[in-house]
Amino acid sequence: MAFLAQARQLIGAEQLLVGEGLDAYEKDWRKRYAGRALAVARPGTTAEVAALLRLCAVHGVSLVPQGGNTGLVGGGVPDGSGQQLLLSLRRLRQIRQVDPANLTLTAEAGCLLAEVQAAASAAGLLFPLSLGAEGSCTLGGNLATNAGGTQVLRYGNARELCLGLEVVTPQGEVWQGLSGLRKDNTGYDLRDLFIGSEGTLGVITAATVKLYPAPQACMTALAACPTLDAALALLKRARALAGATLTGFELISRFCLQLVRRHFPQIPQPLADDAAAPWAVLLELSDHEDEAHARQLLERILGEALEAGEALDAAVAQSMSQARQLWHLRESIPLAQSEEGLNIKHDIALPISAIPAFVADCEAALQAHCPGVRLVCFGHLGDGNLHFNVQAPEGQDPAAFLRAQEPAINALVYERVLQRGGSISAEHGIGQLKREQLAMTKDPVALALMRQIKKALDPQGLLNPGRLL
Repeated sequence: MAFLAQARQLIGAEQLLVGEGLDAYEKDWRKRYAGRALAVARPGTTAEVAALLRLCAVHGVSLVPQGGNTGLVGGGVPDGSGQQLLLSLRRLRQIRQVDPANLTLTAEAGCLLAEVQAAASAAGLLFPLSLGAEGSCTLGGNLATNAGGTQVLRYGNARELCLGLEVVTPQGEVWQGLSGLRKDNTGYDLRDLFIGSEGTLGVITAATVKLYPAPQACMTALAACPTLDAALALLKRARALAGATLTGFELISRFCLQLVRRHFPQIPQPLADDAAAPWAVLLELSDHEDEAHARQLLERILGEALEAGEALDAAVAQSMSQARQLWHLRESIPLAQSEEGLNIKHDIALPISAIPAFVADCEAALQAHCPGVRLVCFGHLGDGNLHFNVQAPEGQDPAAFLRAQEPAINALVYERVLQRGGSISAEHGIGQLKREQLAMTKDPVALALMRQIKKALDPQGLLNPGRLL
């Protein structure tokens, strides 16, 4: 009670939520994890965040930082003890600076990703981090989980897009690291330490990110491919002809398109449901000349691919509206999965060259283990990141399938990922979903170093305990 009374004094009674009605904070987006918070604190400034962390250190209260609560690994919700403070960063919403000459933007952690994109666009520039949840996820959460998205092929993950951070330590100190420098060779890179740490080492309150000149034209197309090897050949061709102009190359299985067709029949699908084309790829070119140049380049890529048998059919967006429809089709796959029922998710990374053999091997092993399972495979082929999800056989209860099969199927998939030099988490993080798998699969020396870093920065173990490590 003393802790809550002092917290109210620090941020105001209306910004400390206690009691019922906190489901939006206490349940994750997938509704897989639900906890119970001691309270939800909604500070409005970095100074208030720092004061709350100092108070937590004095009272020994652990806390869970949360952005937009759109994570997929249960890393941003409290446990069931009712003793953790949930620290919502959503009120930190200020765009502090846009520097067009330096091609940087500084924004607070609670800014929605879409708001950061809009602020860059208003200055005639581009912030290229883009993902399906951009209307609800926050910049701080994107950095804390090192989010990926659809343009990693050209611009890199959130880590590559960040130049500086403002971070509150577990002791309530503020590290002012909001540098807009591309070169700063003055010791350990603390920025990279906090990015991807999932709120276990410090609380990100603001960031300085890179901007880019806005492209003059974007061209989007959907192509049907007969095999995964053909899709990789098309990727190689697109890279060779388009270079850095190729900003998106997404893989979509035929079953993914069928799921979207089943649950969202109103979404246009320009390609026929053709059994001869079990795969589709979504390509995007961002051109700095003009639309005519971009169209000519895209049509050359697709024309050569059709002639070589790498593509069987293709649809080129003729307007921005059609391009948005193609991306909406891709981004509706997770929602269609959700409508179909709970499934076993895998966010994996592989060397691009290893993907066809991995998918064939893993699908055969899954069918041998559990006949009739349905593979929902899609993702960012251009950077080797697959969302390799397993749906229950038709007619089986999805929740019962998840409970009975998740451990065995995870082991089967991850074994084959690691055999090919891959990673069990490409862009979603570890959270609590993959904590045990990380402990079993990560290099022991790396795990020991990670634990030493955690102990050094957070000796009381108050920041997001039980997540990641």
